[in-house]
Amino acid sequence: MTGFSRVDGHSGGVTWTWEVKSVNGRNLEVRCRLPVGMDALELPARKLAAERLRRGNVNVALQVARSGGVTGYRLNAALLSELADLVRQAETLVDAAAPRLDGLLALRGIIEPVEPTESDAEREARESEMLATLGQALDRLAASRAAEGARLAAILSALVDEMAKLTQAAAQSAAARPDALKARLKEQIALLLEASPALPADRLAQECAILVAKGDVREELDRLAAHLAAARELIAKGDPGGAGRRLDFLAQEFNREANTLCSKAGDVELTHIGLDLKLVIDRFREQVQNIE
Repeated sequence: MTGFSRVDGHSGGVTWTWEVKSVNGRNLEVRCRLPVGMDALELPARKLAAERLRRGNVNVALQVARSGGVTGYRLNAALLSELADLVRQAETLVDAAAPRLDGLLALRGIIEPVEPTESDAEREARESEMLATLGQALDRLAASRAAEGARLAAILSALVDEMAKLTQAAAQSAAARPDALKARLKEQIALLLEASPALPADRLAQECAILVAKGDVREELDRLAAHLAAARELIAKGDPGGAGRRLDFLAQEFNREANTLCSKAGDVELTHIGLDLKLVIDRFREQVQNIE
């Protein structure tokens, strides 16, 4: 499910901002983008996300700034020495004036800012506050996704109603009625006997059983009705334990029964109903991907 939240925090001379975004996903996948030196926050951040969310591709981003500025500068002597060695090597290859010291000092990384030092206790306390604000951001994201879920429940209910109408239409079609099945079976048996007059009785019974199984769609209609009842129950409950996964499974079952219905259809009317049902099932499955 989609959503976005942003929460700011500050402690001492440090300010930070958490941004959390989520898009649809079959499982929960959390990606963290943290500043250099903040890697220790990744595992706790993933744990906080898993406690609140079950599905979706979630991006967690942290931005940190120090309002206290720097306390001074230091020379990166090792880097400057390495650059000086490279300059001497270059002088043996090309005839050019050597760079001046002020040019070398202007290179990035030679002069480094010195940030205020802090104790381990201060760092741990700030990281704890950072994770607390991340929890707030995730709570807001979860609330946003829940509101979206409530809107999706109405959409899914309408699609279930549409599937129920098509299932009822299939049950009332001529091809699904017992008298029509019986007439079609008699016609097929007559054609079978005409093609093989000396067909043994046991073989004839076997062929009749196959023809009945191929033409009778009542079992598929019964299963569709059962799946529709289960879908309505899940939507009404708003199951926090993963209704999206269960509805996704039901969408697969709907599609399986609709395919069988189309393959068994004995006339154009039932075939059209089966195809219309498959279209609604596809829309249902797309919406289910948005559910927690």
